[in-house]
Amino acid sequence: MQRHAESPEAMESLGRDAADLARPGSVIALVGGLGAGKTHWTKGFVAGIGSAADVTSPTFGLLHEYPGGRLPVFHLDFYRLESAAELIAMGWDELLDQGGVIIAEWGDKFPELLPPETTWLHFTVEAEGRRSLRQGEA
Repeated sequence: MQRHAESPEAMESLGRDAADLARPGSVIALVGGLGAGKTHWTKGFVAGIGSAADVTSPTFGLLHEYPGGRLPVFHLDFYRLESAAELIAMGWDELLDQGGVIIAEWGDKFPELLPPETTWLHFTVEAEGRRSLRQGEA
């Protein structure tokens, strides 16, 4: 199913809606180019979980943790990682065991490390700046 967002606020609303379905151990892979809405979706998701944390892109920090909601959220960005070994060295296996929600931007970079039940969300920038979001396979 494909959904559309006309604004950053609309993308955040899609994220808030998705938070209702989150369970301990959920892994969500976000795929899409720069500026496609991945971080705005995550802002809405974190708010929907019940955390008041200030969500920012983890491009330079690589990992942000957002506590305070019904589940902790671990927000990663694989963009700057060069290898799967780097992700493992960051504590990837331990994150998977935390019982929170993992959101991995650029998740398609290391699909072999993501569990089979990962939810894949594909973000696209369309004409006139509208964004679309589609759930699908890696």
